[in-house]
Amino acid sequence: MTEIRPKNIYFLGIGGIGMSAIARYYLLEGARVGGYDRTETALTRALAAEGADIHYEDDPTLIGEHFRNPEETLVVYTPALPADHAETAWFRDRGFRILKRSQILGLLAADKYVMAVAGTHGKTTTTTLTAWLNHVAGGGGSAFLGGISKNFDNNFVYGPGNRLAVEADEFDRSFLQLWPDAAVITSADADHLDIYGTHEELRRTFARFAGQIRPGGTLIIKQGVDLPITNPDIRIYTYACDAAEADFRAANLHVQPDGTYRFDIVCPDRTLTGCRLGIPGKVNVENAVAATALLWVAGFDEEKLREGLETFRGVKRRFDFHINTPQLIYMDDYAHHPEELRAALSSVRSMFPGRRITAIFQPHLYTRTRDFHRGFAQALSLADEVVLVPIYPAREEPIEGVSSEMIADLLTVPHRVVPLEEVARATEESRVDILISFGAGNIENHTGEIARRLQERLQNGRAK
Repeated sequence: MTEIRPKNIYFLGIGGIGMSAIARYYLLEGARVGGYDRTETALTRALAAEGADIHYEDDPTLIGEHFRNPEETLVVYTPALPADHAETAWFRDRGFRILKRSQILGLLAADKYVMAVAGTHGKTTTTTLTAWLNHVAGGGGSAFLGGISKNFDNNFVYGPGNRLAVEADEFDRSFLQLWPDAAVITSADADHLDIYGTHEELRRTFARFAGQIRPGGTLIIKQGVDLPITNPDIRIYTYACDAAEADFRAANLHVQPDGTYRFDIVCPDRTLTGCRLGIPGKVNVENAVAATALLWVAGFDEEKLREGLETFRGVKRRFDFHINTPQLIYMDDYAHHPEELRAALSSVRSMFPGRRITAIFQPHLYTRTRDFHRGFAQALSLADEVVLVPIYPAREEPIEGVSSEMIADLLTVPHRVVPLEEVARATEESRVDILISFGAGNIENHTGEIARRLQERLQNGRAK
């Protein structure tokens, strides 16, 4: 058995967005795939339909017979699992080869032309757009994505050629397992302080990631992101939405009635005129500039790149419109960091000036809420009304005194805190014009019901 081409592969935390992409790779490679996750989701049901053997109790007796031989099975785990996880202990006690998700991703990427996108926010849409532009304008390629691409209807792309677009995740320093040929850094704001301790340590780690770009490679960094980069063997370019001093930038932006933009993309050697991005939001124009820069480094067909930008349909739960009419708009977004919220709300303001915005927000993690409640309140106060729901704990235990009320107490706009199960009904009590739900937890389980109730209101002529 080799490390990356096992006969059988078992995933501890198979339902995670990064884990499931690797599971899909191995299913397509013909390996037998199984795994555990805490809860059944649409993603785990899809994996089961594709051939994975999955269960939802942490019980070693449920591990399938095919995965019980250490000579034939590779085990992959997510660091988000608790320390006392019983199945993890079972595999370790029996001498199985066990790798982190980031380690196996690094091995799979080792012989590819790696186009990596890192950043505390913006990386999923940028990576997914890079994968789509590779497909349309760059001759193909594969991708491991941090969200479900609407174009591919998948978080894994299995394509021809040697290019690999990969989301470089800073959680648990996972991206240090990658050695890219070209990389984008979208942002390096304070986050994951439960892992890094300080913002300065996070910045140093991003600089280490940049230091791992292969000699002769390229770093494309967001204008204004200041990192202590000391890699003398790479080219460094900057990008921005419309900053005149950036090497890659958008120019001549014109917003369309549906919130999408027409614009030009200025590159170091040419200007791509007459571009249109298929999804709305000025923040996504900036993501498109970054993805185009990666294609510029690797090579692309200029006319097909315009086609790729216009036909891009985005990522589920990233600026994801459920309703988009002149009377009422409802969109859902994965934003779970203050700067993500600020960027999304600012984009909506510029897309739809003068309209009333209601934001629903589910905080993600007790530690993040404790560390950034002031930033959350400042960003959410860009809306006209805020509905908060309780914190989604994910891998964490509660912290005394930490709750959504910490954010509520600092908001400067009308607000309320409601139980998650009542959030759809709460929208009926709001004068909804534009509604945006935010969060990285299980709020997505309620977006369908929110959309249904708003559609009924729209049909009954009660949009506002």
